[in-house]
Amino acid sequence: MLSSRNYMIAKSSLSRATAAPTLSVLSSASGIPHGSSSLLRDHGDGNFHKQQKRSFLGIVHAIDKRVYRWAKGVLPPISKTENIALGCGTIGFDRDIFGGSPSLQKLIDTYQPKLTPEEESFLANQVTRLCSLLSDHDVVTKKDFTKEAWDYMRDEKFFGMKIPKEWGGLGFSTQAVSAVLAKLATQCFDANATVAVPNSLGPGELLVRYGTPEQKEYFLPRLANGTLIPCFGLTGPHSGSDATSLIGSHCVVQKHPKTGELGVVATFKKRYITLAPVAGVVGLGLNLQDPDGLLGGEGEEGFTVALLERGHEGLRMGPRHIPLSAAFMNGTVEGEDVWIPMTSILGGQSRCGFGWNMFVECLAEGRGVSLPAGSIGAARSVVAGVGAYSRVRKQFRVPIAEFGGIQEAMAKAGSDGLITIAGGDVMNAIVDNHEAPMVISSVMKQNCTERGRRIVECGMDVAAGSAICRGDKNYIGNAYMSLPIAITVEGANIMTRSFQIIGQGLTRCHPHMSDLLRALQLPPSQEKEAVQTFVKQFHKIVGHGVSNFFYSVTRGIGATMSTTFRSKKAYKSGNDLLSHHEKQLLRLSANFALTADLCFTLGGRLKFEELLMGRLADALGAIYLGYATLHHYQRRQGIQGLEALTEHAMLRLEREAQDALYAASENFPGPLGTVASTVMKMGCFPLGGFTRPYAEPEDDLTKEVSRLLTTPSEIRDMFQEGIYSAPEGTTHQMTDLIRALPICVEADRVATSIRREKREPTSEETDLIAKADALRDALIQVDVFEHATAEEAQPGYVRPALLGTEERFAKMDKIVFREAA
Repeated sequence: MLSSRNYMIAKSSLSRATAAPTLSVLSSASGIPHGSSSLLRDHGDGNFHKQQKRSFLGIVHAIDKRVYRWAKGVLPPISKTENIALGCGTIGFDRDIFGGSPSLQKLIDTYQPKLTPEEESFLANQVTRLCSLLSDHDVVTKKDFTKEAWDYMRDEKFFGMKIPKEWGGLGFSTQAVSAVLAKLATQCFDANATVAVPNSLGPGELLVRYGTPEQKEYFLPRLANGTLIPCFGLTGPHSGSDATSLIGSHCVVQKHPKTGELGVVATFKKRYITLAPVAGVVGLGLNLQDPDGLLGGEGEEGFTVALLERGHEGLRMGPRHIPLSAAFMNGTVEGEDVWIPMTSILGGQSRCGFGWNMFVECLAEGRGVSLPAGSIGAARSVVAGVGAYSRVRKQFRVPIAEFGGIQEAMAKAGSDGLITIAGGDVMNAIVDNHEAPMVISSVMKQNCTERGRRIVECGMDVAAGSAICRGDKNYIGNAYMSLPIAITVEGANIMTRSFQIIGQGLTRCHPHMSDLLRALQLPPSQEKEAVQTFVKQFHKIVGHGVSNFFYSVTRGIGATMSTTFRSKKAYKSGNDLLSHHEKQLLRLSANFALTADLCFTLGGRLKFEELLMGRLADALGAIYLGYATLHHYQRRQGIQGLEALTEHAMLRLEREAQDALYAASENFPGPLGTVASTVMKMGCFPLGGFTRPYAEPEDDLTKEVSRLLTTPSEIRDMFQEGIYSAPEGTTHQMTDLIRALPICVEADRVATSIRREKREPTSEETDLIAKADALRDALIQVDVFEHATAEEAQPGYVRPALLGTEERFAKMDKIVFREAA
C-alpha cells in the first residue's frame, strides 16, 4: 500500500511532465532510445506529446484512485450519528485555532458580551430577592427549597428566561442567563442547578426551535410561567457519557389497537434526570424503530424526542437520587410499554429520527454556558469571601494572607477565576451571535468545571476549619461538594477531554478534513467525483501541515527570544501585555495545528489514542482560554491591577499548552509515531529545551496578585460585581467578611504605624483597632449545633456511645475519679 508520503512523492514526480529525467524514463519505457531527439522531432504534429500527456494523466489518476481506495479501506465506517454530528452546530473561532493563525482582533470585533438594562435590573432585583429567600444550609439539610422560593422562581419566570417574550418568557440573552446562574451559585449551588436545566437542555428551547404550532401554543406559556417545570430524560443505566446510544430506551411505531391512531410504544429507564421528581413535563430521548414501515416516508428511525406530561399513563417520575450532599431534585424516569401518540413527538411525525440534531444543536448552551456559570460563581465567592477571610483571620498575630502558601493558593484561585470568567464571556457572546460551537462548548464544559473545582479546593485550603464546619457561616463547603457533580454531568470530563474535544475538533474544525471525510463516504457509483475531491483536500492538508511547520519554527524562535529577553515588569504596559501574549498564542496555535495535522498519520486508530487526544485537548483549551483572557483584558482594561492578574493567568495558560504539546511529542503513538514525534519536535521545539520558554509565574508576581485579591482593590470589586450581597443589618457570612475587610486592613496599617513609631494610639485609632478585633472574633466563629439530626432532638435521646459508657460504669463500684481516689 502507498503511504501518504510515497503518494506525494509520486504525485510530485508525475506532475513535472516536461522534466528531462522523467522524459528519459518514459522514453525507455516506450522503447525510445535514451537521448534520441530525432524520434521526438518526427512527431512534430503533437500527437506524441498528447499521448504522453494522456499517459501521465492516466498514471496519476491510477495512483489517485489507489490511494483513495486505500484511505477508504483504513477509515472506519462513519455511523449515521457521527455523520449527523459532523453537520450539526457551527464552527468559528475554533476553526481558526485549528487553522493555526487565529486573530485576537477578529475575536474582539466579533464578540461583545453585554446586558440590556432590563437584564441588569433583573439581576439587581429579582435575583437578589431570590437569594435572600434561600438559606444554603437549610436547603442542603432539608433537601428542598421552601414553597415560597419555588413560587417566587415560577412567578418571576426564572424557568422561562430563554423562552421568547411572545410566548410569555423573558427572552433574555445567554449572557444574562449565565450572570443569573453565577450569582445564584454565590448563594446556593442548588438554586443554580435548578434554574439552569429549564434554560439549557429543558424542552423549552427545543420547542421554540422545533415544536409544532400546537405544541408551542400549549407548552411554551406553561413553561414560561412555571406551571410546568421541565426536565430532559436522556441518560440511562447503560448510556452515560454515551447518552445518545439510548441503550434500554426503545420505542416501536404502531397503530393504537382500538383507535388506529399512529404512535409508538416505548419502554425506557432513565436516571440522573435533574428536576424529574418535581417536573410536570419530560422531554424523553428514545431510539425509534419502524419495522413495519408505518411512517411511510414521513420521519425515520433513530433518536427521537417525545414530550410526556406527569400523569401520562405508564410514566413513572418521582423517586430521587441524592447526588453527594446536594439538594437539587434529581431522579428517575421510567415506563414499560407506554403508548405515545405521534402528536407527542417533539416536532411531530416528520421529526421522528431527528432527535440527535436537536440535542447537539442545543447542547452548546448546557455544556458551554450553564455548567461554567457555576464555576464563575465559585470563583467570585472564593476571591470575595476567602480573600477577605485571609486578612481577617490571624495566626501568630499576622493575617494569614501574608503567608506564602496562602498567597500561592489565592493567586491560583484568582487567575483561574479570571480565566473562567473570560472564557464564559466569550462563549456567551458566541451563542448570542446565533452560533452553536460544539468544540468550544466542550472545552468550556471540561476546562471550566475542572478549574472551578481547583478554585474551590484553593478556597478550602485557605479557609481550612471554617470551611469544613457546616452551617450558615459556611459559604463555600456546599460548593466544594457540588462541583464534582458538574464534572460528571452532560458528558463526564474524562470522556470529554480524552475523546470528544479532539475527535470532533479534527473532523469538524480542521479547515480541510470535513470535505475529505465526506468524499471517503461517497458510494462507489460516485467514485470519480470522490477521488477528485479527496485529492484536492489531501493536497490542502499537506500544504496546511507544511505551512504550519514553517510558522511553528519561525514563530517559535521569535516567541522564545521575546520571552527570554522580556522585562519582568513589562506587563504593566497594557499594550505590551496584549502584543506579547498574542504572539505567544499565535506560536502555540501553529504548534497545535501542526500536531493536529500529524494526527492524520494515525488514520482510524486516532479514536483509540485517548492519551494523545487528552493532551491535545489541554493545549486547545489553554489556547482558547488564553485568547478569551486577552479579549477580557481588552474590554476591561483600566481596572487597576488587571495587568498583573492577566499576566499571571497568561503565563499559566502558556505553560499548560507548552507542557501538553511537549508530552504529546514525547509519546506520539502509531506505526509512524517516531516520525511524527520527530517532525513535531522539529516544528514545535526547533531548538530543543531553549524553545520551551514558558514557566510558572515568579514569586513576586504571585505575591502581587495575592495582595490585590486580599486587600481592597479594583480587582476585588471586579470579582464582587456578580455576587449576592445581603442587606445592611442582615447576618450573612460572606457579606460580613467583605464589609469587614477594609476595616481590618486599615486597623492593621494603624497598628503597624504605632509599633514603628513607638507611640501610643489615639482614641480614634484605639476604637478602630477594637472594632477590627471584635469583627475578627465574630467572623472566625463556626456553627455549633445541639442536635445534628432529627433523632438527636427527640426527648430523652442519649447518644449510643454515652449509653455504652453508662452501662459500663453501672457495673463498677466507683464511677468518678474522686471516689476512686
